[in-house]
Amino acid sequence: MTDLLDFVADLPLVDHHCHGVRTGGVDRDGFERMLTEADTVSPLGTSLFDSLIGLSVRERCAPVLDLPKHAPADDYLARRAELGAAEVNRRFLRGTGSTDYLLDGGFLPESLTTTKEFAELADARAHDIVRLEQVAEDVIGGTSAAGFADDFAAELDRRTTTAVGVKSIAAYRVGLELSGERPAPHEVEAAAGRWLRRIEAGEPVRLADEVLHRHLIWAGIDRRLPVQFHVGYGDSDVDLHRCDPLRLTGLLRATRDTGVPILLLHNYPFHRNAAYLAQVFEHVFVDVGLITHNAGFRAPAILAETLELAPFGKLLFSTDAFGLAELYHLGTALFRQGLSDFLRAALAADALSEVDAVRLAHLAGHENAARIYRLERK
Repeated sequence: MTDLLDFVADLPLVDHHCHGVRTGGVDRDGFERMLTEADTVSPLGTSLFDSLIGLSVRERCAPVLDLPKHAPADDYLARRAELGAAEVNRRFLRGTGSTDYLLDGGFLPESLTTTKEFAELADARAHDIVRLEQVAEDVIGGTSAAGFADDFAAELDRRTTTAVGVKSIAAYRVGLELSGERPAPHEVEAAAGRWLRRIEAGEPVRLADEVLHRHLIWAGIDRRLPVQFHVGYGDSDVDLHRCDPLRLTGLLRATRDTGVPILLLHNYPFHRNAAYLAQVFEHVFVDVGLITHNAGFRAPAILAETLELAPFGKLLFSTDAFGLAELYHLGTALFRQGLSDFLRAALAADALSEVDAVRLAHLAGHENAARIYRLERK
């Protein structure tokens, strides 16, 4: 690990995609289950501490809890329990250097802090991102096929009153092979009818219809809100081969004239494809998101590969941290490391001036997010 460039170490950050944090304690099994996208800890004698993210916890998080670097996992968890969740959360969140957090509260919200609680805990500003599918799933039980579009629109208007963006998880439900055409009203009604019949037949209230996912996305665009897309790496519920962002090309062509920003989240292992899209489509932006903390000391290489094509004005920072305060710390620390290493190499190669390096760091760290989400107006 090399020392950070001073202007990267002190760089204010906007974490443009993350979730709330747990306020209760966790045992070892619970801690490991929240470390990665794995559904559970393997019963076959393995540990997620024996992965790059687990090693990074012991390397980078242990000192925050007054332990030596590389402290054994059991010692780390014992110290975590001794300090208590509130103190652990405060230490990690307030040490990130992030001024703003954009929270997607659409996944297991009952187990996490609210946006207001998170802001108080982190001593920072927190803003809402509305998950489109959650709105639709909350609406469908009290509407009809003919009334779905209007009822969804009214509820989306209500929930986005103070939100700074919306998010689609179509990748998890139908993949990213989405047509660019806006669905016609009769298509939306027919799709809502199919969904209602599945629910009436006993299926879970889980949206998975390409027409309706497109309808939701266009609803976000109509409200001039930046639209985030989960792309690539996720839990076992995602069919990764259907999550290459290149599959969004038709939709990106159809939406480019709207001027509404499209944010491609995470992207691994398709981060180079996402970088290409960010270069050629003026309204497309990228991050490397949750792979940053999952890849541990290899995260700088992934960020560097993304920056081969993605302009600095198209790169944002996010952690996609969920539940564990350590993930905000790791995502932030490893992003800073990757950005510093990349700019240091560029300076050594005389590829840019120090003035340029400082300016580009500020673009990626916070200025792009502030511009896209209009945070300076909040």
